[in-house]
Amino acid sequence: MTRLPLDAATVLQALSIELEHEPVDDDQVVSGSPTTGIAALAELDDIEIGVWEITPGIVTDVEVDEVFVVLSGHATLRREDGSESELVAGTVGRLEDGEETEWEVHETLRKIYIA
Repeated sequence: MTRLPLDAATVLQALSIELEHEPVDDDQVVSGSPTTGIAALAELDDIEIGVWEITPGIVTDVEVDEVFVVLSGHATLRREDGSESELVAGTVGRLEDGEETEWEVHETLRKIYIA
């Protein structure tokens, strides 16, 4: 994970931050060869704020408590209760600790996370 300093005097363009990608663990991949990149930007008390990106494919995940804002891309988020959410630029969402999800990424998705 990349760590970038974001203090009171810093402004960053979240879409321009270069992320180092790694393959998603095989046990999480349903389809494709997706990779993820992440950069932690700041910590406020016990809350981390950062940028996360995933390339096309289908993956499963077990989530942490998080609020996110999608900056770019397109994905379908499927929750264990069967509900689906289309994620596109401007989408604000919430994930809960322990929640099992499936991410079908149609176009590389980048988001700001607060967790």
